Amino acid sequence: MGTKSNVLDKYSARVYKNRKEHIVEIDESAPEQQIAANTRSVPGIMTNRGCCYAGCKGVVLGPLKDVLVITHGPIGCGFYSWGTRRNKAKTDDGRNFIQYCFSTDMQEPDIVFGGEKKLRQAIKEAVEIFKPKNVMICSTCPVGLIGDDIHAVAAESEKLYGISCTAFSCEGYKGVSQSAGHHIANNGIMRRVIGTGDAAPKTRYSINLLGEYNIGGDGWETERILRRAGYDVIAVMTGDGSAEALSRAHLANLNLVQCHRSINYIAEMMKDRFGIRWLKVNFIGIESTIASLREMAEFFGDSELKLRTEDVIADELSEIAEEREYYREKLSGKTAALYVGGSRSHHYQYLLRDFGVKTVLAGHEFAHRDDYEGRRVIPDIKEDADNKNIESITVERDDARYSAFLTAEQYDELRGKIQLEDYKGIIPDMQDGSVVVDDLNHYETEAFLEVLKPDIFMSGIKDKYELQKAGVVSRQLHSYDYSGPYAGFRGAIKFASDLTMGLYTPAWRLVTPPWRNEPILRGTVGYAEKTEAAQNA
Repeated sequence: MGTKSNVLDKYSARVYKNRKEHIVEIDESAPEQQIAANTRSVPGIMTNRGCCYAGCKGVVLGPLKDVLVITHGPIGCGFYSWGTRRNKAKTDDGRNFIQYCFSTDMQEPDIVFGGEKKLRQAIKEAVEIFKPKNVMICSTCPVGLIGDDIHAVAAESEKLYGISCTAFSCEGYKGVSQSAGHHIANNGIMRRVIGTGDAAPKTRYSINLLGEYNIGGDGWETERILRRAGYDVIAVMTGDGSAEALSRAHLANLNLVQCHRSINYIAEMMKDRFGIRWLKVNFIGIESTIASLREMAEFFGDSELKLRTEDVIADELSEIAEEREYYREKLSGKTAALYVGGSRSHHYQYLLRDFGVKTVLAGHEFAHRDDYEGRRVIPDIKEDADNKNIESITVERDDARYSAFLTAEQYDELRGKIQLEDYKGIIPDMQDGSVVVDDLNHYETEAFLEVLKPDIFMSGIKDKYELQKAGVVSRQLHSYDYSGPYAGFRGAIKFASDLTMGLYTPAWRLVTPPWRNEPILRGTVGYAEKTEAAQNA
């Protein structure tokens, strides 16, 4: 029995039929391997997914430091999306709102009688106390159900206070996962923010870094390397980012796409409207960082930039050479499983490979088929009813500001050489016999642990403790367990150090759970005794 059959064997026929389409055992001899993705989770299964609101506010909008984001809904929604992802941000002008949790704290009377009055009051208080230039409103499930018009309140507040106020109808029930929220956030930023500023770039090597959320300082480390090579980073979407910087993003000559799933919408819209080409990059891993830097230099086609890039690479490699060899010796031959949202399950395979670690399982929480199989399958993806309530906007070319850096001939030449406006997906990079899983659940996690026996399982907070109780080293790749950065050259060494500490100090394997030695539930059946006494009376 194969790995896939072993894991699915205990499911009922109905669940088996559903889940088998979401699991692929990589067969390199097969011409194409298709996987089901971006569909509704099986009811009752403990999925690790988040909701549409979490994707909009928690992932994309939350890291914007100069934007005061108000959650219009119960306090639990706001608290869930606040402070858990460790998005770091440096204060520029005294405005840094990411350490706060702003919410209208809707109660039962607000659900019955409407919450618009409470939202207006929340915006008034926020403006009076914090004096923000930008306010964004994110709605949660009850708001969509009762029909509060958050867009009307936002428009009213703009006129009343002279600020930018944007509403996002990102109710949690929309779509099938947080992916829907990414799309909604992208649409709003494109409509209301990008293109509203006009400060000119400092150099022709002007770039935007898209889909980088500065977890544990990743974005700072990536920016450090890019600036060393001579690039002008105009905006980061959205780690340590700001609405002010995003307003100028249309002036860049190249967009870099780190997390394909959460930000590819904006990359495509900016291409259509402003002529900005995008390049798929990965700054997680030593060799992948080198490859991305070289592809960027190839895009700009400047010999001086290429030489400077090679100098930076050589200097960064010499700085980590000794530690790189030490940690490779410690980690080589180990195996890992990865289950993280976005592109991280793909990116981190490169970093693991740098230190000789083999990936035996990888999957995404909220990916679409193109994240697994590559963008070539986009025309074949059929939209189902669950995803039709997510608006997909079309932007028109802005002739006054349209400025393509490459000529048509240069574009055609580069398209086959670098990852220009393309993403191959995770499946082509997986080794023969490894497993790819979409929307992995808690039961399957335990089953794969039994079958594949990985030395390391990197995932998120929802299943971290399940893994540790099984005695398996776990690194949380949504917030880095209070560590990081893991990006770039120095980040790779930090990651290897953390893995080595976990593997060579296996604390969880030394703990004997109490249920192994004695039952944790004790009780007596009292009903039978009473019945017998009644019969004898």
